[in-house]
Amino acid sequence: MPKQKNKRAAVKRFTITGSGKIKRAKANKRHILTKKAKSRKNQLGKAALVSSADFRRTVKLLQA
Repeated sequence: MPKQKNKRAAVKRFTITGSGKIKRAKANKRHILTKKAKSRKNQLGKAALVSSADFRRTVKLLQA
């Protein structure tokens, strides 16, 4: 039987932390940046954690 493969798109977007949480990047920092405040752009550059509502679904993608 062949090995199970991860969803490669998900592997590129998420990383698992040492405590078992899943880290993700924030959206809305690609273009149309002139109208966004400097503080907002600064916050968008930082990593965030996957919410508890999406956690199980994200784990399935990473372990599929």
